[in-house]
Amino acid sequence: MIDYRSDNTGRAAPQILEALVRANHDTALGYGADDWTADLQRRFSDLFETSVRAFPVATGTAANALSLAALGPSWGIIYCSEVAHINTAEANAAGFFGGGVKLAAIGGQHGKIEAGPLAEVLAGISPAQLHRGQPSAVSLTQATDLGGVYTLDEIRAVAKVAKRRGLRLHMDGARFANAVARLGCSPADMTWRSGIDIMSFGATKNGGALCDAIVVFSPDIADGLAVQLRRAGQVWSKMRFASAQLIAYAENDLWLEMARASNRIAARIAAALRDIPVARLLAPVEANEIFLELPDGAMDALERDGFQFYRRSRTLARFVCRFDTSEAEADALAAALRRHLGSATAPRATD
Repeated sequence: MIDYRSDNTGRAAPQILEALVRANHDTALGYGADDWTADLQRRFSDLFETSVRAFPVATGTAANALSLAALGPSWGIIYCSEVAHINTAEANAAGFFGGGVKLAAIGGQHGKIEAGPLAEVLAGISPAQLHRGQPSAVSLTQATDLGGVYTLDEIRAVAKVAKRRGLRLHMDGARFANAVARLGCSPADMTWRSGIDIMSFGATKNGGALCDAIVVFSPDIADGLAVQLRRAGQVWSKMRFASAQLIAYAENDLWLEMARASNRIAARIAAALRDIPVARLLAPVEANEIFLELPDGAMDALERDGFQFYRRSRTLARFVCRFDTSEAEADALAAALRRHLGSATAPRATD
């Protein structure tokens, strides 16, 4: 079997597991008062080139929901892409932790929010309209849930619109490493220098083991968030084991090395698809996910060949490359697609 179901199905990087063993060598104070967690603050502040607060959490859903809960009142509206994970796959966790905060979806190409449509939506809501919820934040997913990557200019354009209205910006960075690897920019440029106030920093999908993090760039958010995390059960008693993973993840650019590997494999598969016109990409492959429109029967044939992937609809399949997906596995998928689909010349939906 060759597994393209998700980056969550993959192994943890050996360096992450070794860090857990090192953290187990002695006793340490609990609830984040340990040396590992203090070191994490320094490491992440260096990584982002500014003073940040980093809070390890158990899951990406916890990171997203609690970040968003920290950004506004319970009557607030948080704008996100219509395909954003917070909107489609987190059981309204943002609404739960935010005391009823509302998510409002905005359509856009390749899973992105665009500055123009956001401005139009905000223009239709007056602060004097007490019968409606009030805009409080915008959440951008980087990389997007269709495998796209916001450019820095795109992030900054959205931020300009949001800040003009006094809105905060959250970044769902479950695949942040893949986006940074794609653009080759600094983490600082993609986040606080572009207007991001708080982010969900992903590790689990990219070779991590058991945790992600919330990274806070705006100091006024951090103290209240710490209390919310405790109430939500996200302040781990043995916090050093979470912090140790994140330190190892960021050390020596391990996180970027693994993201480059998964991006490279996805690009290799996408390049092979150019010879198979009837295999249509739903969106450009800019990170480690491939969304592929396939003719009837093709998915059944691939599954019989031993490929595992997610069916998004009768004709849409998602293939996710991990840091440990090999070139041989990529070439095997490309060969299977050629074998089952041939070299027909139907027009492509995207280039």
